[in-house]
Amino acid sequence: MAVRTDLVPDGAAQRPSAADRLLGPHRGNERMRAVVDVVMRLVSLAAAIVVIVPLVAIVGYVLVKGLPTLTLEFLTHASGNTESPGALNAILGSLQMVPVALLIGGSLGLLAGIYLAEYAGPRMAAGGTFLVDVLLGVPSILAGVLVYATLVTYWTGSSAIAGSVALAVVMFPIVIRASEEVLRLVPGSIREASLALGIARWRTVVSVVVPVARAGLLTGIMLAFARGFGETAPLLFTARGSESLNVGDFSSPMAALPLFVYQNSRLPDRTFVAQAWSAAIVLLAIVLAINVIVRGRSVGSRVE
Repeated sequence: MAVRTDLVPDGAAQRPSAADRLLGPHRGNERMRAVVDVVMRLVSLAAAIVVIVPLVAIVGYVLVKGLPTLTLEFLTHASGNTESPGALNAILGSLQMVPVALLIGGSLGLLAGIYLAEYAGPRMAAGGTFLVDVLLGVPSILAGVLVYATLVTYWTGSSAIAGSVALAVVMFPIVIRASEEVLRLVPGSIREASLALGIARWRTVVSVVVPVARAGLLTGIMLAFARGFGETAPLLFTARGSESLNVGDFSSPMAALPLFVYQNSRLPDRTFVAQAWSAAIVLLAIVLAINVIVRGRSVGSRVE
């Protein structure tokens, strides 16, 4: 059946329908949201490039400077070796002092974080969090001065154990803050389900809450480990460094990779400066390897 268009008034075909009038503003909003989405994607990409490019440049520069002297002799000889000095004493020193420091500062920080997140009242938690934030902003050299004025001066002298304690002071607030924040992310329903079964509060925290937050706790501990592994200032006042190979004697001075980098970079000989760059590569490699191992073991155990 044909429709006669001559009976339609002029301009009626151009009039928007009721549906068009209703959806018109929404279509404009959709276009605006699409434009904003594209713009924010580009801004995020630019921000990622700004962060990643300097990081890649730094790592590349360290590799270029340090690879020529990164030899087997460098990794197997101590810096006191007269024929072919290396960094074995510094590598072993860091691998001894930092785990001891993590054992001290990490365990105390984890217990303190559990208390603030699970047991402390609102005022105590707020006050503790404020103090931890203040400690996070304190320069690490003050930790070395503190340990020097107490432990080194009156008890141990310059020693590896004093260096470990100084590094533990640096790690302590990092572990507390990370532990507290991660434990607060665990849903309250998980705690309530455990308590409803008649399980004691401490057992709920140890057997339920901590395993659920394990991935985040390990991440916080690794942040503290990486911070301690790269610290130089606290060790200048405590461990002092040593050119001889020291394995297991925490009552004597001990070398460390950050100390090795600092001391060699100040020498006028280009060979020793190049060895400082090589030690920086070893430092990066050790921290990266431990982070990869820990993150690999924590896959599948993240807080949901």
